[in-house]
Amino acid sequence: MGIRADRHRTTPAPVSRTEPTGRPAKGRPARRGPRDWAADFACFAVAVLIGLTGLDVLQQRPGLPVGVAVADQLAGALACAAVWVRRRYPLGFAVATAAVAVAAQTAAGAALVALFTLAVHRPFRQVAWVCVFSLATAPLTFWLYPEPGLDQFAAVVFAAVLLSATVGWGMYVRSRRLLLESLRERARRAEAEAALRAEQAQRLAREAIAREMHDVLAHRLTLLSVHAGALEFRPDAPTAEIARAAGVIRDSAHDALQDLRTIIGVLRTGDDTDAARPQPTLDGLADLLDEAREGGTPLTLHRRVTHAADVPPALGRTVYRIVQECLTNARKHAPGAPVVVTLTGGPGKGLGVDVASAAPAGPVPPVPGSGQGLIGLTERAALAGGRLAHGPGPRGGFRVSAWLPWGP
Repeated sequence: MGIRADRHRTTPAPVSRTEPTGRPAKGRPARRGPRDWAADFACFAVAVLIGLTGLDVLQQRPGLPVGVAVADQLAGALACAAVWVRRRYPLGFAVATAAVAVAAQTAAGAALVALFTLAVHRPFRQVAWVCVFSLATAPLTFWLYPEPGLDQFAAVVFAAVLLSATVGWGMYVRSRRLLLESLRERARRAEAEAALRAEQAQRLAREAIAREMHDVLAHRLTLLSVHAGALEFRPDAPTAEIARAAGVIRDSAHDALQDLRTIIGVLRTGDDTDAARPQPTLDGLADLLDEAREGGTPLTLHRRVTHAADVPPALGRTVYRIVQECLTNARKHAPGAPVVVTLTGGPGKGLGVDVASAAPAGPVPPVPGSGQGLIGLTERAALAGGRLAHGPGPRGGFRVSAWLPWGP
C-alpha cells in the first residue's frame, strides 16, 4: 500500500508596509496610523517651539537687516513644514536642515528633529556624517549669532551634548524597533515551524497507518489470493486438498477482518500506542512459520540467536515484519518453493535475518502487487538503525538479508 506524501505548502506571512526600521517599502509610501500622526505632530511641535526660541534671538539683534530676518523666518517655516515628510526622505531632510540651520536660527528645531529621525531610520554611519557636519559648523553659527553672556566654547560644548542626546535617543528607538521586529519575526517563524511539524506528524501518521495496513493485511490477503488461484487453476484437485485450501481461505479472511477491525478501532480512538493493539514479537515467529507451512510453503528455520529471550520488543517486531513480508512475497512469486529462514546474532553483535526462497518449479499465476513491501522493509530497517539488502539468490530464487542493531 503506497502513500503519496503531500508537498508542504507554506502560506507566506503578510508583508508589512514598512521595514523594521520604519523605512517605507519600495513601490508605495507607507500609510500613517494614529500613532504615526501623533509622533509627527509632536515632532512638528518641537521644531516650532525651538524655532520660536530662535526667533527670540533674532529679535534681540536690533541691527539685523529686515531682509535677513524675513529670510531666516521663511527658511525656518519651510524647515518645520518639511517635518511632515521626514519619514520618506530622512537623509535628505537631515542634510538640508543641517545646512540651513547654520545661518537660520528658526530652523534649529527642524534640524534636531531631522537628526533624530535619521538616527531612527538609518544606519549609524549616515548619522555620524550629519552629526560631524553639525558640530563642525556650530562655531560658525554661534559666531553669526553670539549668545550674550555665553562663551563660544561653552556654546559649542552645549551643542555637542544636545546633538549627542538627540542621536542617542534616536538610536535607542531604532534598536528597540529592531528588537521588537526580531521578536515578531521569531514568533512568525516559530508558528510556521509548529505548523510544519504538525503537518509532518500527520504525514508520518499516515505513513505509519499505511505501513501497518500493509504489514497486517498483505500477509493474510496474499495467502487467500494464492490458495484461491490454486483452486482456480486446479479444479480437478483431490477433495482433501480443496477442503484444506478452502479452510485456509476461510481462516485468512477471518484473520484479515479481525486485523482490520483492530486497526479501525485504533484510528477511531486515536490511540496509536503499542498497548492499543497487540504487537508481534520474536516469540510469535513460530506461529507465523507454522501458518506458512499450513499454507503449503516448505520452511526451514535456522535459529542461532544467543539470549533470544532478551530480544527487545521493538527489535523482535521488526524481525517479525521482515520475515512476514518475505513469506508473503515467496507465496506470491514462488508458491510451493522451499524457503529458508536464518536468524543469527546476540546482544552487542546485532541480529541478522536472512530469508532465501528457491525459484518456482513452473509458471506462476500473476498476483497483483504494488512493489511497496521491500521499500517498506528497507525503511523499517533504516529506522531501526540497521540495513537491508535484497536481490536474486546465488542459485536462483530471491534472497533478503538484514542486520539490525542489538545493544549489549
